[in-house]
Amino acid sequence: MTSVEVLSEAFSRLPGLVRGAVRGLDADQLSLRPGGSANPVAWLVWHLTRVADSHLAEAFGHEQVWLADGFADRWDLALDREDTGYGHSRDQVDAVRVASAQQLLDYFDAVHRISRTLVADLDEEDLHRVVDERWDPPVTLLVRLVSVLDDAVQHAGQAAYARGIILADRRR
Repeated sequence: MTSVEVLSEAFSRLPGLVRGAVRGLDADQLSLRPGGSANPVAWLVWHLTRVADSHLAEAFGHEQVWLADGFADRWDLALDREDTGYGHSRDQVDAVRVASAQQLLDYFDAVHRISRTLVADLDEEDLHRVVDERWDPPVTLLVRLVSVLDDAVQHAGQAAYARGIILADRRR
């Protein structure tokens, strides 16, 4: 199996993780902070999608889906249009509200489609291309893709855990 095939396989697992985290939750549950202070499922899924969208757009030299496909306008969040959620305060996290799980999935699916296409079209040599020289050592495309996957899997896992807490509290 090549590196590109491994990356493609890893990206293909994200939709199941994200769908599992939001399944059966209404808008209020998606915005609920488990334990009163943990990040809500909606914010976690929005953030993992925004990070993937912004990082891949930069690495591949295309416009972010969030902006190009009108998601920023439709969501109309009280945040900067380029915001990805990194370093958010409590108030900024609370500003990410959704009407439904489908709203989250529509954005995630749009980003995931382009992600899968971009990765599938790579060859092994592409993975060594430097995409960010602000770091020492400079970041290659392979390292950036692994970073995006790592972030997405961690946040999807957090969202699934938060979902479990929310549903357990509802049953009590």
